Amino acid sequence: MTTPSGIPAQTIAQAAEATARLLRSVEEMTPEQVLQPSVLPGWTRGHVLSHISRNADALCNLLRGARTSQPIPMYPSPEARDRGIEDGARRPPADQLADLRASGLRFTAACEAMPPEAWSIPVPHRLGPFPAFGVPYKRVSEVEYHHVDLGLDYTPAHWPTEFVTRELASLTERLRDASDLPPLLLHDSDTDTGYRLGSYGVESGSAQAPEPLRLSGPAGALVAWLSGRADGSSLGVPAADLPALPPLG
Repeated sequence: MTTPSGIPAQTIAQAAEATARLLRSVEEMTPEQVLQPSVLPGWTRGHVLSHISRNADALCNLLRGARTSQPIPMYPSPEARDRGIEDGARRPPADQLADLRASGLRFTAACEAMPPEAWSIPVPHRLGPFPAFGVPYKRVSEVEYHHVDLGLDYTPAHWPTEFVTRELASLTERLRDASDLPPLLLHDSDTDTGYRLGSYGVESGSAQAPEPLRLSGPAGALVAWLSGRADGSSLGVPAADLPALPPLG
């Protein structure tokens, strides 16, 4: 959300709040926990923490590009991104914490340095360019999702309502006509809202579209499943019967 001046003040504040919650979790981590597997396949918790820090700096690059009207990519290359994550993955909790705190402050400073008119300038992204005012929310989603990926005490149940509401709208819109999904009807029990996802195309010679799979649960549980942070077993259908979802990208 932007103010009349074009500054996304609300999401800048949300990014700082999400980072503060993450820092509290990392303060309690032991050296052994950093080296243990995260929820993400192939990544330890240290990999996740290193990635969150480097993501802050990468988003600073986008803001600097918008501020100077010279498009700057998040990372010089995919290899540089992977190397930055790997190089910091085995650091002890104190070093991870210091990096997370410092990179978070750099991101906040980059937001504060943006002239109001620069927020409307498109920035490059591998999924397609978008206006710079979307960068702070990119940071919110990065921190909220990966905080859960640490596999500690922070779960989808701890996500702020504003985040869940926005993500549910985004994810259901993204999957609304997904041709690689069977027809689904999602019911948000918090607001009694329905969402139709997947392919409802009628096959040749068929009299009607296939019966959709009906899933129901609170918004947070729906977002957890749609984002790959839960198996969906709380949505009224056995997890084994649920379709595979495409990655967030």
